[in-house]
Amino acid sequence: MAASLNTSRRKCVMAETLIIVNPVAGGGLAARMRPVIARYFFDHARPVDLAVSKSTENFRHIATQAIASGYRYIIALGGDGAFHHLVDVTFGSSVILGFLPAGNGNDIAEGLNLPRDLIEAAHAFLHGRPRPIDAVRANFPAASTPAREAIFIGAGGLGLDAEAAQLANTRFRAWPGVTRYISGVLWARRKFQSIELEAAMDGESWYARVLFAAVANAPCYGSGVRIAPSAKMDDGWLEVTLVEEMPLSRLVEAIPIVLRSGDIRWPEVHRYRCRNVKFQTNRPALVHGDGEILGDSPVEFEIVPGAVQIMLPRKS
Repeated sequence: MAASLNTSRRKCVMAETLIIVNPVAGGGLAARMRPVIARYFFDHARPVDLAVSKSTENFRHIATQAIASGYRYIIALGGDGAFHHLVDVTFGSSVILGFLPAGNGNDIAEGLNLPRDLIEAAHAFLHGRPRPIDAVRANFPAASTPAREAIFIGAGGLGLDAEAAQLANTRFRAWPGVTRYISGVLWARRKFQSIELEAAMDGESWYARVLFAAVANAPCYGSGVRIAPSAKMDDGWLEVTLVEEMPLSRLVEAIPIVLRSGDIRWPEVHRYRCRNVKFQTNRPALVHGDGEILGDSPVEFEIVPGAVQIMLPRKS
């Protein structure tokens, strides 16, 4: 199928499922697996259409057209970024989503308990069931330029971790796995100045100088950093992690812990659970969600329970 869709679909028998491929995901893994995945669906009597995106904007355009064209299921074959954009574009629609994780990190797939093997993930889609999963709405008020909102499904936040996410997608893009994010953190920390943060979590106020503030619906971000190990993607709660100023040596000390369990019980680390959190900062700070830069602070995050229907493995 071409990289765009005709909104007036042919009246003959059509597939009700569209797979949108990000061909550069996983260093080209998604592109290499495209014919294998198509054959797998065909062999299991599930006709699908495929569209290969040329850019992020094109991926979003294809997803938008797919909704208008009447597809019941839309699947992202790519990394967390591809699935992030699929969730954002389809938010509020009745489309059921699927995810074939072919990225370098696949943190969202881990949070959703999806297999990393693409054939196993395809099997899970074909034999699974749709489940309602929470989403996070990030609202950027009029003080931001422009005022708008964005949707993400995994984890995000502001400050040093957003700077690291930006570097992971630029300077360190070619580095493997979690080394992209960790390198981004260490590189950004050299010049990063802590932020005065005023947080209001379900109305409860908190103030301190922080390196970053993370808001999580899933346990991991940054290709395996366990920022919120107790987070669940269908419980109707946000997990907020606020990290106060600490030296670079302390951050380095934290790396093996956040990669192993995320269970850091230090006085500089504060954890909260809430449904809504507002962040005001003494200067504009980058805000990210699912590793994508969304805007600048101030920002408000709120959980939207059961907002997205995703085909997932059946629970045993």
